[in-house]
Amino acid sequence: MADSAGAPIRQITKDEVYDAVSPTDFGAMLEIDRHLNRSSAFDKIISATHDHFWDPLDKKYIDFEDDFKADETDFIPDILVPALQTDYVTNFFADKPAERIRFKSQVGRWVMSSILHGEQGALNLSASLCHVLRDPGAQEYAANQTREEGRHVTAFAKYIIARWGTPLPCGTVLAELLKEIVHAPEVYKKIIGMQMLVEGLAMGAFATIFKEWDDPLAKKLTQLVMTDEAFHHKFGKIWADRTIPKLSKEEHEIVENWAAHCFQTLLFNLVAPHQMTAIYSDFGLDPDKVMQGFQEVATDEARREHMKESANIFRVLVKTLWNAGIITERTKSFYATYVSFEEFEAEGTDMVGDAIAEDGIAYLKTINFGINSAALTDIKAAAIAAE
Repeated sequence: MADSAGAPIRQITKDEVYDAVSPTDFGAMLEIDRHLNRSSAFDKIISATHDHFWDPLDKKYIDFEDDFKADETDFIPDILVPALQTDYVTNFFADKPAERIRFKSQVGRWVMSSILHGEQGALNLSASLCHVLRDPGAQEYAANQTREEGRHVTAFAKYIIARWGTPLPCGTVLAELLKEIVHAPEVYKKIIGMQMLVEGLAMGAFATIFKEWDDPLAKKLTQLVMTDEAFHHKFGKIWADRTIPKLSKEEHEIVENWAAHCFQTLLFNLVAPHQMTAIYSDFGLDPDKVMQGFQEVATDEARREHMKESANIFRVLVKTLWNAGIITERTKSFYATYVSFEEFEAEGTDMVGDAIAEDGIAYLKTINFGINSAALTDIKAAAIAAE
């Protein structure tokens, strides 16, 4: 396989389940042997699709019509608005309580718009995997995820329209990374960039919104989406389990460097103040003074530690890479600024959001299959006893 310039593509394929062809080589999809060697690696997560089906256009799952006024409601904790940790922004809004609430709301609009753009990236990337994965099982999973990402795009667009009228444009940094991942011909770049890191970021962000935002619609939306994302994350985990242990030292460094590149890009997009200058200007804030305020916070140990709480969604990304065996001593210090690896070792493999997603699936079963909560508890207990 070669790129558009004719240069050979470095696929790092250690398991035939992830064997890939050129997206223009449809002839490879007509080969008979594909259908005689379909992998069963993804059958469980494909079959589980029925358990977490939901429809953003059906009010029995979620109703986007309410009388909630985002710009007039203080529904986001201050700690989740990094700019409010600076003296400049705090003092600016000291005698403008209504504007302060609207400012926090618009930061929420930025967050949800970024998520919407990320979901669009996941939709296009999943579709692109359908064109290149040779294994029918892997291809069916990718097609399944494409469908689910499609409903996420619809749902987040409906939420943003209900709350603010329109989404905000995609930040330049996030836009470039999404394009880089979607257009990447290498399967490992797609899986690490999207299925592990962007999906991991999504799980962290959704868990934070579900727990911290005082907006019932946002809570319901994020929980419904998490019922899907938990399975998308598993696809990346299956790749890691089948690939990472088989990498040569050189290949591991290539994968590790790509993961660090994606992590850094995501980190500096979603929390970096220079990505929100349009919002600052809209409120009469001087973007340069906001930048200066962030620099001052960076030298204040107490406030720096406090601000880490607003970026804890990135902890999920690092834990994902750590659990997958991608991070080694070579890059461990790069991530140590944001996380404690000792905590990871004590926690095991459980990820933030898993319990929220599980409760969401139980809720969906009551709608899709008419199973009441008590019956679900009995079924779960019986399954545990059987094990």
